[in-house]
Amino acid sequence: MANARIFLGMTFLSLFAAGAAQASAIPDDVKKQLEKDKVISAATEHRADKTPAKSAHQNKHFELDYIGDTEKYTAKYEDTLIHLARKNNLGFVDIRSANPHLDPWIPGEGATIILPKRHLLPNAPREGVVINLAEMRLYIYDTEGNAPKTFPIGIGREGLRTPSGTTKVVRKAIGPQWRPTERMRKEDPKLPAVVGPGPDNPMGTHALYLGWPEYAIHGTNRPYGIGRRVSSGCIRMYPEAIVKAYDLVDVNTSVTVVDQPLKAGWVDNMLYIEAHAGQELADEMEKNGQVEHQDLTSDQIAYINKVAGDKKAQINWDLVKKAYDARSGYPVPVMYSEEELNLAKAKAEAEAAAKEDIKVSDTEDNVSEIVKEDDKGLTPEQEEAKQAVLNASYND
Repeated sequence: MANARIFLGMTFLSLFAAGAAQASAIPDDVKKQLEKDKVISAATEHRADKTPAKSAHQNKHFELDYIGDTEKYTAKYEDTLIHLARKNNLGFVDIRSANPHLDPWIPGEGATIILPKRHLLPNAPREGVVINLAEMRLYIYDTEGNAPKTFPIGIGREGLRTPSGTTKVVRKAIGPQWRPTERMRKEDPKLPAVVGPGPDNPMGTHALYLGWPEYAIHGTNRPYGIGRRVSSGCIRMYPEAIVKAYDLVDVNTSVTVVDQPLKAGWVDNMLYIEAHAGQELADEMEKNGQVEHQDLTSDQIAYINKVAGDKKAQINWDLVKKAYDARSGYPVPVMYSEEELNLAKAKAEAEAAAKEDIKVSDTEDNVSEIVKEDDKGLTPEQEEAKQAVLNASYND
């Protein structure tokens, strides 16, 4: 009965939306079902008339290079990394990368779990929707300069990759219909031509359709695929996340899709980098908690130097390489502090002075050896040479 109500309510709403501007209001019966399934909370409101009007001249940009904070959590007996990921707005590879030493299914009561909730912003325009495929994360910027909202995503698997580039949101839908592609129906002839709204719809409850045909940002009925490469190219979000994103993103909003496994940025007066497994190594990270070694590319080195600016001489490249190898997915500092630079300078000066002392000591030793030979009796020529050495040693 509940499913029937959802189907009727969502079907009616999608038909109504075809002839009027779409709002994010959810019919009461559908909303109750979503609350029951814990997709949204009872306190959540989705009414277009409560959305503040946006001024056309508002074009401020968020100025910091990061959002959020990395946190630590003490595991309980029943915890698993995949459940903790969803509770903390993280994807599976996110939390796996940050905790490679833990069993993802039985981390163990009392285990310390890193929650990588601080994110450096992608190297992309800070407007509209920005998606970084390498970190499997989506950012939504506003026009008032506030911190962007961010959500983990699922992306296309090998051979069916999500495209990169720029596009926009061309339409929105509550209760979207899913139409399997010809390829999908060939792989599984049992698939119907169309799946309407309901729990069997892999698009979930809400969808943002892109200017790229056959691609959309949508919910899912398989939430544990978030933070993994499992889709046929579309961008999946947790059921509760797509509801929030739907209200934040308007039709015609720009969408920029990049693929950046390495990000760099400033937190206070320290340079940080954030390294991810990326699309090529995501499956390996998911399975093993670590990836094979790869050298930084010349473009990545140039990018880090550019972000560092006039402080690039302070970069600790050993730390950069270690962080890139670890691919932990959260920002780590990679620059010498002022204290470390002063200590290094003092150490270098001390080493230089020590070398000079050794040179003086060696000269004195050589002279003493020559003096010792005097006991054997020197010829006039040897005596002249001896005096020349002594004079040079002490007077030059």
